[in-house]
Amino acid sequence: MAVKKYKSIMPEVTLKYRKGNVKKVKISSSSDVYEIAMELFNQDTLEINEEFIALYLNASNNTIAWFKVSKGGITGTVVDVRHIIKTALDTNAVSIILMHNHPSGNCTPSQNDINRTRELVAAAKLFNIRVHDHIIVTDDNGYFSMSDKDLI
Repeated sequence: MAVKKYKSIMPEVTLKYRKGNVKKVKISSSSDVYEIAMELFNQDTLEINEEFIALYLNASNNTIAWFKVSKGGITGTVVDVRHIIKTALDTNAVSIILMHNHPSGNCTPSQNDINRTRELVAAAKLFNIRVHDHIIVTDDNGYFSMSDKDLI
């Protein structure tokens, strides 16, 4: 009986970090998150396309990495819970901060935003990962923190 060679025909999953000058940033408040968000979001399309970004933290609330989950249209974007949780596990994150923009300029969360946040909180909890906050940013009106408003 011949032994099959699966290693050569089956894809291997690997995790790759970008190398370079890496600095961890301590997150202490929603205003810290807003400052980071305004750098991560594409300022040229903030009022045109909704984007969703996850920020991953270690046990000291220092940043590990960020991940652009999706880029959508004017009124929404797809948020795949599995991608967010998988990336948290891959980076050994202890907590996550969620961020997205509202091209409309209204930073008040929709019911869909609140429901998706609750879904992400529940999924993360299964792996002992905490969702610290979900902030919604706009170009002119600042931000809305779900944690600051006790929605998380």
